[in-house]
Amino acid sequence: MALPADDEPIAWVNHLARMHDGDLGKLKELDRLYDGTAPLCYLHPEVLREVEDRIQAVALGWPMLAVDPLEERLDVLGFRYPEDGDQGPDAAPEELASAAGDDNLQGVWQDNALDEESQMGHLDALVMKRSYVTVGSNDGDTDSPLVTVESPLEMFALIDPRTRKVVAALRRWAEQLDFVTQLPQRYATLYLPNSTHWFSSGPQGWQEQGRDEHRLGEVPVAPLTNRARLADRYGRSELTEPLLALSNAANKIATDMMVAAEFHAIPLRAVFGVGPDDFEDENGKRMSALQVIMGRMLAVPGAEALDGGGIRAHEFQASSLTNFHDTLNQLGRHAAGLIGVDPSVLGLTTGDNPASAEALKSRELRLIKKAERRQRAFGGGWERAMQLVRRFQDGDWDPQARRLETIWRDAATPTRSQAADAAVKLVGAGKPVIPVQQAREDLGYSPSQQRRMEAWDKAAGDPLADIARELANNAPPQPGVTQVPAEPPVPTDGR
Repeated sequence: MALPADDEPIAWVNHLARMHDGDLGKLKELDRLYDGTAPLCYLHPEVLREVEDRIQAVALGWPMLAVDPLEERLDVLGFRYPEDGDQGPDAAPEELASAAGDDNLQGVWQDNALDEESQMGHLDALVMKRSYVTVGSNDGDTDSPLVTVESPLEMFALIDPRTRKVVAALRRWAEQLDFVTQLPQRYATLYLPNSTHWFSSGPQGWQEQGRDEHRLGEVPVAPLTNRARLADRYGRSELTEPLLALSNAANKIATDMMVAAEFHAIPLRAVFGVGPDDFEDENGKRMSALQVIMGRMLAVPGAEALDGGGIRAHEFQASSLTNFHDTLNQLGRHAAGLIGVDPSVLGLTTGDNPASAEALKSRELRLIKKAERRQRAFGGGWERAMQLVRRFQDGDWDPQARRLETIWRDAATPTRSQAADAAVKLVGAGKPVIPVQQAREDLGYSPSQQRRMEAWDKAAGDPLADIARELANNAPPQPGVTQVPAEPPVPTDGR
């Protein structure tokens, strides 16, 4: 099907809305599964009817545990421009080194509260395949464009499979109820390469309320796509079908265990010689067989089968719930293998002796590598968003911005002492392996913190170098050695 023309905004809205609606049901289901509010699978409807007012369905939260440990390792620290590559072999080191972080982009990041917004964007992308970053004009401050992070439940962007760029994007949302119709007021924003359109929904459908002819030449939307494939540029969730099958089975087993615990909290009693039809509730209504069992009473008709006839009562010993525990442990180990985390993350233990710190750290290797891959994928989206920021600021595309790099916090999350010990060894005595600036970046200090430290270093100077210089100037002359006078101090007032 041919795509609408750029001068047909209503056709674009309808086209993108249909595509979004086709995927919206699955996105909402993934969101409910992550929150643990999805309906319980596998439980028999009759059992559910009898126990729903007494036992709540158990959600173990494995989908949440599959996402949160990964999202917690995705922290953006800033952006930097790499070296130009045009310097000669005699260029100074400071000309070759990448900046600790771009001040301008860091300011835009802080102005838009992206420290907090980026975390929500990463979380939505991991759960619901993708999220989006939009860039627009800021009427209050033209030097700091407006950057927002949008949910895939409200936004959809069409991607060209050849260029892998966004062709058009649509965001739809609803606000408070209309006073007259008592229906939610619906709005939409359409993003096209050369214009942005705003709509509201009325009795006649979508009505355009305004537009911005920005003439960018590209859609000001950058997707943050999770687990994209060559044939699927729209991403995939971390909540895979095998993991959800194990999670649903575990939730069912845990709920069954609660039902069994309800039955066996008090030993079951049996009455031989009477049937379920002989039992009535407090209203005189005949009870069903399951209701009798739920009352911890087992009715066994056929008194003639008993020795001596008549009615006889018997009490059974409560059974163990170990079979449920073993099943949950087995399902949990399979789920931990799919997620790439230690089984202890899912609440499973391997005995009375806990694993050592080194053993636990070695089990995080898959999770660390997975986080590094997500940093690379999401970094492309953030870099594209910052390129759009520079375009809004300068009015033209910055060629250097194409080579922007995203600065991420170390996904391995080493302890403070481990990171400091490694930095000391790399910058230690003798010929250092890395400069102090790189060590500070490796320690996770933000670009603004690094710049502040460099200012402190310059203000404090190097006391050891000052002492050595003073001793050299005051040393007595030695025979055969020509003394080179020290250079006079340079005036600071410009004279």
